[in-house]
Amino acid sequence: MGKSLLIVESPTKAKTLQKYLGPEFEVRSTKGHIKDLPKNELGVDLQHDFRPRYVTILGKAKVIQELRKAATGVTDIYLGPDPDREGEAIAWHIAEALGNQGHRFHRILLMELTPKGIREALDHPVPLDRARYESQQARRILDRLVGYQISPLLWQKVKAGLSAGRVQSAALRLLCERERAIVNFVPEEYWSLRACLEGRQPPPFEARLVKKGGKEARIPDAAAMEELLDRLDGVPFQVVKVEKKPQRRNPAPPFITSTLQMEASRKLRFSPRRTMALAQRLYEGVELGPEGPVGLITYMRTDSTRVGKDALDSVRRFIQETFGPEYLPKTPHRYKSPKGAQEAHEAIRPTSVDRRPEKLKAYLDKDELALYELIWRRFVASQMRPAIFLVTTVDLAAGDCTFRATASVLQFPGFTQLYQESPEGEELAVPEKLPPLEVGEFLQLRDFDPQQHFTKPPPRFNDASLIKELELQGIGRPSTYATILGNLQDRRYVVKEKLGLRPTELGLVVNDLLVGSFPDIVDPKFTAHMETGLDRVAMGEVSWLELMREFYEPFNQELVAAKKQMPRMKSVPTDLPCPECGEPLMVRWGKNGEFLGCKSFPKCKFTANFTKDAKGRLILKQSSPEAEAPPCPQAGCGGTLVRRRSRRGYFYGCSRYPDCKYVQNKPPVNQPCPQCDFPWRVQKGKKLLCPRESCGYQEASEEVAG
Repeated sequence: MGKSLLIVESPTKAKTLQKYLGPEFEVRSTKGHIKDLPKNELGVDLQHDFRPRYVTILGKAKVIQELRKAATGVTDIYLGPDPDREGEAIAWHIAEALGNQGHRFHRILLMELTPKGIREALDHPVPLDRARYESQQARRILDRLVGYQISPLLWQKVKAGLSAGRVQSAALRLLCERERAIVNFVPEEYWSLRACLEGRQPPPFEARLVKKGGKEARIPDAAAMEELLDRLDGVPFQVVKVEKKPQRRNPAPPFITSTLQMEASRKLRFSPRRTMALAQRLYEGVELGPEGPVGLITYMRTDSTRVGKDALDSVRRFIQETFGPEYLPKTPHRYKSPKGAQEAHEAIRPTSVDRRPEKLKAYLDKDELALYELIWRRFVASQMRPAIFLVTTVDLAAGDCTFRATASVLQFPGFTQLYQESPEGEELAVPEKLPPLEVGEFLQLRDFDPQQHFTKPPPRFNDASLIKELELQGIGRPSTYATILGNLQDRRYVVKEKLGLRPTELGLVVNDLLVGSFPDIVDPKFTAHMETGLDRVAMGEVSWLELMREFYEPFNQELVAAKKQMPRMKSVPTDLPCPECGEPLMVRWGKNGEFLGCKSFPKCKFTANFTKDAKGRLILKQSSPEAEAPPCPQAGCGGTLVRRRSRRGYFYGCSRYPDCKYVQNKPPVNQPCPQCDFPWRVQKGKKLLCPRESCGYQEASEEVAG
């Protein structure tokens, strides 16, 4: 019996599989997609049912030729690209490229790259799934129609090189609407009151005012606070209620794609793009010394919290042996997956719970280890018993006012012994202890602590909160979130700041133009409706052509109108005067981002960078847009990179030379890497590259994004 051929999309994955399968199989890789729509034209026949024109991707003709050679004389060909819609499209195109030469094609779904996972996939092959392939094809065509038909409009009206994306533009709208809500927010004053009290036994404690006259306490200003303090002067404080209740805090479910990206953003400060790149490496296989390449986690694009029986048995054994029987629930925890989840997939989990993170330190880099440990801890904790807290609530009466003190004491740590989920926002500190108090007891007032506050605007989205909002509104799918956020930053529509994601002036302008001319495209409800339609295509409930027709007719009408009516916005006027001639300054866009330029250019050539205050007002920086120097990457240096000249030409070195001797040849660009957050990138030809070798991010700025 001859060899069987297994084809996957990744060389690393192929290497891991070859180790497990041995000489019975030849494992080959396509190195990604082999076919796609052409780069420099629409590639969709609008007159003939949106027929796509696929072309072989540059450099992949040789790959196809090698695959055909490897397939000669082989009867059984196993197609093992990733078990999602993109993987289905790759498998479909492989089968088409190899043709009908008597081959039997078997589609296998590799949920984990372990001997058991591989054998299970080979023992249970499935047919190629036309519905899933057509769903991917419909998404690709939808994105192409939007990207390649709206983007040229933006080039004409705003600036060359801009792009619009079907899902990207809806996400941009959320960011812009939040930014305008922040700018337009009018803070309102209010006050809070705390009383510092003492009982018969220590310690002293604080209680906050919660009710006044039987209603929720509202203190609008200083005058109202003074009046309240006068009323409370000399009024005794008496305990009217003491309530003690045990409170269970349940563990969070194991990760799915969206929650992994959110938690990695909060805990590890990883961008979604970085998280998914690292997770891909952990799934495909990492060299573990003598063991060779090993897949460390299950497939990372999943919306299911399901865990297989073997993995459940394994983690329950591990918990009992490591933490003791008191940490193991009587029955395994079962978690509800989001609506529409593909339950054939499992949650993201370690392939072996016995591979503790500390055992892998010698083989994983710092970021890989951090992400693996996050996944490992979350999975183990998800099957541990809840934490138990004793929560004490004490209500105190002072005249017609009610004050409340709360304390929480941990009685049993449960899963918190291993894992604490990050809070989504600011958490109020809860005291751990109150003195013994009895109903009817009078307390000694030590002091009042009145505090003035102002209501705060809604916070800017960060990576985690934007992903949560996209998921809540049904915009995109978890597997696309990293790409959406990356594209918004690559196109300079959004910048990442300490307080979150801020739309640039360019992003605000593009959003306004799209909202005015293409209200459906940027409408979150419409985008979510289309995502549901794509899901229905994947399930075989509707045809992809039906979905395309539903989309294209109204879109084409808006496109025709926009070509005539969309206003030109090559620059945006500001209320800042030019320091040199007094004319208004305009926001303009250059190759390195946005800057201020004089309205009377070229007569006046003044330019400057700008920042924004909390209210979104522009603040002038008296420097050239090119002038801000990137920081030196040497740890603890504190210098910046400056251009210098030697006998061999120009180079870039640290401003603190000779104390720091860092040098490089490529010009730095003061833009952080959107994948690993390195503080700057380097220019090489028409590409911006991340200088961090372990990242390898490149921005193909000349390509139109769909």
